[in-house]
Amino acid sequence: MLKTTPFLLFDGNCAEAMTFYQECFGGELRLTKLADTPMKNTIPPEKHYRIINAYLKSGLVEISATDWMAAPQYEPLLGEMYAVFVTGKYDEVKEVFDKLAVGAEKDRFQEIHEMPFGMYGQMYDKFHRLWIFVADEKGPSP
Repeated sequence: MLKTTPFLLFDGNCAEAMTFYQECFGGELRLTKLADTPMKNTIPPEKHYRIINAYLKSGLVEISATDWMAAPQYEPLLGEMYAVFVTGKYDEVKEVFDKLAVGAEKDRFQEIHEMPFGMYGQMYDKFHRLWIFVADEKGPSP
């Protein structure tokens, strides 16, 4: 079953913000630093402290987040610091991803690929809205 949650983008203070939200809502917080992933080789060392994936779950409250990792020509702009986060089984996620990809901006497009926290892809759709996708597993649902 597909699910959407808010996805927040921060500019270097994701860990601080998500820790604060955990203090407010309680629950479990998972933080993954860029330095702890294979992606560290593609990003300058001064950004290795940044959070590549944060996830807070407290009852029905779920918030996902990351620090801004885009190429330097894409500086974070207030109003672009959020996304729709879609999760589910790979085949469901891939089907929606492919439909939203029609007319999507190609310069910031990431096809779904394997990451340490699951299958991941992102795009700005034809309406310039950021969509981020994570699937638990690759392959069809049972």
